Amino acid sequence: MRFTTIFFDLDDTLYPSNAGLWKAIKNRMSDYMRERMGIPEKDIGPLREKYYLQYGTTMRGLQKHHEINADDFLAYVHDLRLEDYLTPDPQQRSIIASLPTRNLIFTNADIPHAERVLAALNLRDLFSTIVDVNSVAPYCKPMPESFEIAMKIADESDPARCVMIDDLKRTTRVAQEAGMFSILFGATAVDEDASASLSDWGGLVNILAAQ
Repeated sequence: MRFTTIFFDLDDTLYPSNAGLWKAIKNRMSDYMRERMGIPEKDIGPLREKYYLQYGTTMRGLQKHHEINADDFLAYVHDLRLEDYLTPDPQQRSIIASLPTRNLIFTNADIPHAERVLAALNLRDLFSTIVDVNSVAPYCKPMPESFEIAMKIADESDPARCVMIDDLKRTTRVAQEAGMFSILFGATAVDEDASASLSDWGGLVNILAAQ
């Protein structure tokens, strides 16, 4: 295997998308926009989606156009009981623990949320570093600049030795364009947006070994 560094996305990647946590986080974003910012209900959904598509995250758009406090926003939207949504997966833990690579979290959330999620999944000790949205500010995934910063944090100079595992095509596509091997998680077939697809953690080792 030619890889030395693997970047793992957090939400909807390290836990199943049907867990409901990401949906709950998005609902909290809407609550924040309504309750803290006074945005009319009819405008919240379209505005949240517009900022997400234009700036990579809703938060970056709210920062640019409404000058919100990022720490306040992130603390609010992540204020959820994770045990209501997440359950450790022993097979997943065993597979990640077996990898000979340096493993990092690369997320558009913040470190406190990532720490809590990893603890709930019993995975925290398997990741050396968390590259969060604050680490790559003012950028975020899928901006190319965010991948450059993430590689510097990982002390990795060669993107060809790096893997990005993410559930979003726009992220795997940009990672691939940056020279990384990208794996689209949650997909059963690969297309031009990723180097490979992964729907079950049991297949990860074989995908990496084949490269």
